[in-house]
Amino acid sequence: MGLWNDTGTVLLAVSGGIDSMCMADLFRRTGLPFAIAHCNFHLRPHECDEDEALVRTWAETNGIRFHRQDFDTESFASTRGISIEMAARELRYRWFAELCIKNGYTALCVAHNANDNAETLFLNIVRGTGIKGLSGMGYESAAPYSSEDSPVRLLRPLLSFTRKQIEGYVRACSIPYREDSTNAQTDYTRNKIRHLVFPVLEQINPSFIKTVSDEMGYFAQAEAMLDSYYRTAADTVLSSEGGDESVDLKLLLRLEHWEYVLYRLMDGRGFNSASVRAVMSLLKSDRTIPGKKFRSATHVMAAAGGRLIFRPALKEGLRPGDFPGNSAQDVFTVVRGEGSYRCNGTSFSVSVTDRACIASLKQPSGTLLFDASLLKFPFVCRVWRDGDWFVPFGMKGRKKVSDFFTDLKYDFFRKQSAVMVADTSDPESDGHRVAAVLGERIDDRYRITDATAKVLVLRRL
Repeated sequence: MGLWNDTGTVLLAVSGGIDSMCMADLFRRTGLPFAIAHCNFHLRPHECDEDEALVRTWAETNGIRFHRQDFDTESFASTRGISIEMAARELRYRWFAELCIKNGYTALCVAHNANDNAETLFLNIVRGTGIKGLSGMGYESAAPYSSEDSPVRLLRPLLSFTRKQIEGYVRACSIPYREDSTNAQTDYTRNKIRHLVFPVLEQINPSFIKTVSDEMGYFAQAEAMLDSYYRTAADTVLSSEGGDESVDLKLLLRLEHWEYVLYRLMDGRGFNSASVRAVMSLLKSDRTIPGKKFRSATHVMAAAGGRLIFRPALKEGLRPGDFPGNSAQDVFTVVRGEGSYRCNGTSFSVSVTDRACIASLKQPSGTLLFDASLLKFPFVCRVWRDGDWFVPFGMKGRKKVSDFFTDLKYDFFRKQSAVMVADTSDPESDGHRVAAVLGERIDDRYRITDATAKVLVLRRL
């Protein structure tokens, strides 16, 4: 019980099962101040109420402060679209964190034991995991759903004890407990590992649980060393600008263990193992990687200009339907007169002034000048389409906008966020000739000449 030096009161999560009742009794015997929290998930008719009655009676008999909370777990799971297990976990840990913060409890204690830790290891392996998943649970961590401003410590005082040791102690001390009837079922993955896999492994090695616990300790040490290596490597290859992050591929591939660094970079941004393998395969081969694009639940990753660029998904807003909230109006804007407008995530202003008021045709970056008699209202601003072309100011021949992007070293994201100015009144338009690339260059036919009387000013904001 020497996990902490606090003199304050800790909160014990007690379900009424053998592990948590063992933990409660050990705390009672040490004399350390503690309170008890019990959740009634109402998943097993009558049984849940009997669990609560046992824990309440034990707490009252021993003069321990008792907290309890009812949860409609099935309704919560259905609303969130998650499993019952995940729903129960979220509900209880959110409540535990609130209790600790509200009552000033110095830590939350849960009754995870060595068997639980081993089961978690095998669950992680089955689902796919990095070395972090091989390290198992620690004796101390941050409690889920506690904030950085009000962190709650999560302690696991029984982690070094096996389930057999706990059962022996409870029998010897005649500690009351309740058996969850679902523990004997094999409907849940964890129970399948517990009842079907572990007995076979214990036949091979009777000390299997202890062996696994020792190995997880070694994995945890290896993880700490790899974390140190990764942080140093990431500082070398990763840079940030405007909310985007980019990885220099030349620097990445020079690293001795670049595959691991790439895995950590992508895994930390929500990309699955299939995406990681695909990118590794491209980098190891002679195939072209620029232009490739991958999505996770939280990020979009694109390859361009010798870099991998990560962008939060909610920033992208490329096309209608790609992400919620990106409307057709945002990617196709009709400009009917002077004023402020927005298209494809870019804001801009439109004004008309006398040619005499323009002191210099050399304008700040992002400002374009047109002969107002040639680009007339209404005109359209829209997203870039494959096949768009124009004659850039100062040139004689036509140029694909995609090639213009290449000249400017536009990456994937800049291409997709670009705005085209289109003259819908142009009788020569084929639907792809544009009057300008907003903020970059106009089509030569709209240039200002000595005959220009009025100037249309289009300024990217």
